[in-house]
Amino acid sequence: MSATRVFVARLAGCSVFDPAGDRVGKARDVVVVYRKDGSPTVVGLVVEIPGKRRVFLSIGRVTSIGSGQIITTGLINLRRFEQRGGEVRVISELLGRKVALRDGSGDAVIEDVAIEEIAPGEWAVGDLFLRRPRTGAAPFSRGASLFAPWTATREKVVAGESQSAEQLIATYSDLLPADLASTLLDLPEDRRREVAEELPDGRLADALEEMTEEDQVDLIGQLDDDRAADVLDQMQPDDAADLIAQLPEERGEALLELMEPEEADDVRMLLAYDPDTAGGLMTTEPIIVSADATVAEGLALIRRHELAPALGAAVCVTLPPYEPPTGRYLGVVHFQRMLRYPPHERLGTLLDTSLEPVTPHTSAAEVSRTLASYNLVSLPVVDENRRLVGVVTIDDVLDYLLPDDWRSTAADEPEPLSTSTAAIRIVKPTGPIRGRRTPHGTRRT
Repeated sequence: MSATRVFVARLAGCSVFDPAGDRVGKARDVVVVYRKDGSPTVVGLVVEIPGKRRVFLSIGRVTSIGSGQIITTGLINLRRFEQRGGEVRVISELLGRKVALRDGSGDAVIEDVAIEEIAPGEWAVGDLFLRRPRTGAAPFSRGASLFAPWTATREKVVAGESQSAEQLIATYSDLLPADLASTLLDLPEDRRREVAEELPDGRLADALEEMTEEDQVDLIGQLDDDRAADVLDQMQPDDAADLIAQLPEERGEALLELMEPEEADDVRMLLAYDPDTAGGLMTTEPIIVSADATVAEGLALIRRHELAPALGAAVCVTLPPYEPPTGRYLGVVHFQRMLRYPPHERLGTLLDTSLEPVTPHTSAAEVSRTLASYNLVSLPVVDENRRLVGVVTIDDVLDYLLPDDWRSTAADEPEPLSTSTAAIRIVKPTGPIRGRRTPHGTRRT
């Protein structure tokens, strides 16, 4: 049963299904057009289908909206969504806008928009969920909220004032980094800049790590040096090195000077290695412990929320110091082995000494073969004195193996089709993409 009123912010990320119950994508936005008289009319949805491709789904092909899902006729036009003149995206462009109430009671900000079914297959904007400006002096106080029909408001544009991105960021709060990156790149350029400015440093860093090098350079170029350095501090050192290698040398060095010294030192070290080697692929932030550390301590370290899964697959055991370059490398302890022993067991007694580490100058191809041969997700990297300097993880190697433009290729190429017509039912992909990518931006011919 279709709902007769739905709030758009709650639609973001909802699954879109065909009549047979097969999932064809996720809703990312609602597209409306203004009318001279009355509230805007809904013309369709922006839907993300497999491969991160954004397509347009006409509202006439939606048979039901409700219960956290959207049901369609099963026909999706695979042409990439391109916003036409006069069209407005509700989540990307309307949320956060200032409006004035026509009754003279003051101004407010749009926090959500309700769309209503006015006839079978026809939807229009109904009430707006608004927030009045904060009146109290307390830093965390919020203004009063209210509902108002679209016709009871008028948009208020102040010359030179940017539109608030706060509500839009709240809508994106649950997106995975890859989805956030895709959503950011789909915004109009001015709106993308506003949202990037408002995103927390760590969240923007996560999104940047999921973008192509060209998009990374474009977005970091829109930030001032201080903000860009703060974001680079939050990125994985190997990803930050890849990005800085794409920038003009003068700006790259300026950003390194503004970064935290420890983070900048890691990035400089990575930039010194050939990009086709273990040193060019590795991250300098593995989990490192002493031989006297216990299983309980090791498990506590890999439980950290911010830790990448591949880095949590094993802990490295070395002699002091415990920051790269460490004391002598002793071995690794895989997390599955830790699960088999009591919490008080010393990690030094559980070492996997059969896993031979690689050097920073080991070729990326050899690293790939080693990971594949022994079914590993990470591989320690040691220098000539057998001091641990980093770890190559499986995601680093996948980035190396895939083509430079694999992210945009995945979005631009349609999935295998069940028919050759323009409007077809989407089916599941049949296989992986294979290719090659060079870290740090150095391209091979």
